[in-house]
Amino acid sequence: MENNVDLNELWGKQRMNPPQVQEVVSQFSKIKKKNLAKVFAVNGLMLITIIAMVLLWQYVEPRLISTKVGILTMIIAIVGYLFVYNRLIPLLREVDENQSNRAFLEAAVKLKQQQKILQTSMLQLYFIVMTVGLCLCLYEYASLMPSPWSIITYSLTLIWIGFNWVYLRPMVIRREQGKLDGIIKGFESIQQQHEH
Repeated sequence: MENNVDLNELWGKQRMNPPQVQEVVSQFSKIKKKNLAKVFAVNGLMLITIIAMVLLWQYVEPRLISTKVGILTMIIAIVGYLFVYNRLIPLLREVDENQSNRAFLEAAVKLKQQQKILQTSMLQLYFIVMTVGLCLCLYEYASLMPSPWSIITYSLTLIWIGFNWVYLRPMVIRREQGKLDGIIKGFESIQQQHEH
């Protein structure tokens, strides 16, 4: 018995079923709802963070100007990031489940472009400004500690920021892009199916 089966030929003969329109629309609707909830949650957490920083300024009364500049720098970083991040809201709200496939595809592509801006340039700027602000803010309190403890404080803070930058940020970006890429590919295959 001879087993000369050409797997490439069999794979090529296999017929792939394009995704159903309702299935892709349903996936996009889930992503839309999750993203809207995430936008509101991020806004709430950032607002709480700003309030905590203002309370820190008011009740701890920093003596050094570096601490005050650090707090202001971090607040500016948060407000700037939220300004761009909140541009997702109109993109997510304008999508209607009764739109044409082309409109859904365009909405998904716009959302992906906005997320790419957020995940690259805006997040880089946010991390840099936030790190500078945090280091300035920590200076006053670290200077009151013995040298080994201040070095440990700065080291742990910078290691945590580096871990977020090198490991967590790329993981989240890949996951978010993967979801949208799947939706876009589904709409493109549906579009191609209707054209043929």
